[in-house]
Amino acid sequence: MNNIIVALVARPEGMVKESDFDVISKPVEALADNQLLIKNEFLSLDPAIRGWMNEGTTYIKGVELGTVMRCFSAGQIIESRHPDFKEGEYVAGLLGAQTYALSDGKGLSRCNIDKGALSLHLGVLGMPGMTAYFGLLEKGKPREGETVFISGAAGVVGSTVGQIAKIKGCKVIGTAGSASKCNYLINDCGFDAAINYKEENVHEALQTHCPDGIHIFYDNVGGPLLDTALANLARGARVVICGAISQYNKKPMYGPSNYMKIVTARGYINGIIVFDYIHEYPKAVEEMSQWLSEGKMKTKEHVVSGIEQFASAVKMLFTGDNFGKLLLQV
Repeated sequence: MNNIIVALVARPEGMVKESDFDVISKPVEALADNQLLIKNEFLSLDPAIRGWMNEGTTYIKGVELGTVMRCFSAGQIIESRHPDFKEGEYVAGLLGAQTYALSDGKGLSRCNIDKGALSLHLGVLGMPGMTAYFGLLEKGKPREGETVFISGAAGVVGSTVGQIAKIKGCKVIGTAGSASKCNYLINDCGFDAAINYKEENVHEALQTHCPDGIHIFYDNVGGPLLDTALANLARGARVVICGAISQYNKKPMYGPSNYMKIVTARGYINGIIVFDYIHEYPKAVEEMSQWLSEGKMKTKEHVVSGIEQFASAVKMLFTGDNFGKLLLQV
């Protein structure tokens, strides 16, 4: 039995290229005691992949050249010599871009497919959903009646943040890059307004939609849009920095030029790394799955088929060609 892996073979300068990866076939290794073998069904394509391709260490060490590209994956256990995991169970974790993954069980989470399809455990019930849940509730601390502004709102993190904020009684505005994505935010996700940043002046739109300022800014984009949001903060505002996808392929990255606005707003800027809350995932998954079953929350997936499409699919994260949670079906 052969394992098809996507290996990182070059560190990108600027935009990710297909030549940064190589698709390799090699035999599946035999199991040792306390190991299990997982057949991956879905790979999660997330903006974090771009940072993991760099050399060095931030919150997690960069992927070494010649090794399997790191990504979240979900699949079924087909063989187990581990006392805590049984054949037939579904699990997810940092299993990498490969068709089969050998694991010692560390960092794996069980996927209860009765609470949602397996793919959802890489999206709204997985790392992106947990990022939205804890980023908003623990870092943003929303209060009923407040105004929440989300950049990159049509992605799985942004749309989930917005829907949780609505459940908590907030007014929600988001940005997206097309009319169809803006319509999705309003008609499917219940946003109060959506701003097409490619066609509208975001600063003017915020002054219209947020006349009393922004109480929580959840930033997935970074760059000049962060400056725009800072200029429209309400007193006591909380800025949650989740990502800066507009800057991942640029050196140097753009930094805010009007950061003193956080002083006049008497607010604060905070960051979210979802791994800090890993022990609290089960309660969040339980609540999120309940919201999904009750129709209080919706999610959208964009599925690409074939592991050999990994490189071209990853590029979609930075071109905006995907609409919904980007997944690769192995």
